[in-house]
Amino acid sequence: MEYVNRLLDLSAKTRARSCFLFGPRQTGKSTLVRHTMPDSRVYNLLDSDVFHALSRRPSLIRDENPARGSLVVIDEIQKLPQLLDEVHLLIEEHGVRFLLTGSSARKLRRGGVNLLGGRARQLTLHPFVYREVPGLDLLRALDRGTIPSVHFSDDPETDLAAYVGTYLREEIAAEGATRSLPAFSRFLDVAALCNGTLVNYTNVANDAQVARTTVQEYFQILFDTSLAHPVPAWGKTKKRKPIGTDKFYFFDVGVVRHLRNEGRLKARSPAVGTAFETYIFHELKSWIDYSCRGSICHWRSTSNMEVDFILNDETAIEVKAKENIDARDLAGLRALKEETLLKNYVVASLVPRPLLVDGIRVMPWRNFLEALWSGKFA
Repeated sequence: MEYVNRLLDLSAKTRARSCFLFGPRQTGKSTLVRHTMPDSRVYNLLDSDVFHALSRRPSLIRDENPARGSLVVIDEIQKLPQLLDEVHLLIEEHGVRFLLTGSSARKLRRGGVNLLGGRARQLTLHPFVYREVPGLDLLRALDRGTIPSVHFSDDPETDLAAYVGTYLREEIAAEGATRSLPAFSRFLDVAALCNGTLVNYTNVANDAQVARTTVQEYFQILFDTSLAHPVPAWGKTKKRKPIGTDKFYFFDVGVVRHLRNEGRLKARSPAVGTAFETYIFHELKSWIDYSCRGSICHWRSTSNMEVDFILNDETAIEVKAKENIDARDLAGLRALKEETLLKNYVVASLVPRPLLVDGIRVMPWRNFLEALWSGKFA
């Protein structure tokens, strides 16, 4: 696979300060580092020789005397959290900048590490987004997802199976995040069926045959490892009482489809609607993290009026995998519009051309994503 330029500009982010770069496995962190900063010194902790040398003598980084103002990369920092003491010292006393990559901060936090006390900003690399894949094929993205190694694979089903089996189940357990692999595996399957819905810990616990408190812990594992993201309820409406329950979405639509055991996605099938909503969430969450601003919520009233996403307290977004939008599709946006709290009311859809209906913009999905990444909704 040829290298694909990413929107996350590591050179700019690390120019003035150190950074953590987190993100799920195979999103391309190491590849991005190699192409962005080829001249930087890199300690790859997946290399057994490097790992053993630094585990025996963490001060080796200092002994190799990195120049003041230089950038040093430590890949997979969660494998040796004790290195952060050396990193801290070199930042404070020697003016060295660091880029520290890993799948998540969970293992660092569980080890009592303070993530350098705010001296390094935290970045997240997501799977491919719309602007990174010229001519993105929507059905392909909804079917395979956009994890780089899977999206361009000649055997995506096998690669998704390996990803789910090796990483989502076994590796999380191997790192000590959960003590029972069978229980966590059952939870994953049930959680995938609940993707994009209001979180009901009791129902998930019953279906996964584990305690409710365990389900809460498992969800936190998904959130800490960026494998899923919570979407809090938006509670600012006055005319219609809002529900305060969170939703959540997995980080990649292909992973969700595989966990659900749905088979290959076909155009116009009912599964397209849920997949399309998950994909749009992925774009919104990626835009927020890459631009380092904003928030994403959802809105639902006690009378079951709902809008999929509220972006930055400015834009209400409904997602419809339909080519024809009717009055029922606009009911939630119209109800929210009566509150006069937001600036924009938008439908991201499969319509062939843009429409304006009672102040609500109905947009083809490509137009919507171009507007999003151009900053027109914030």
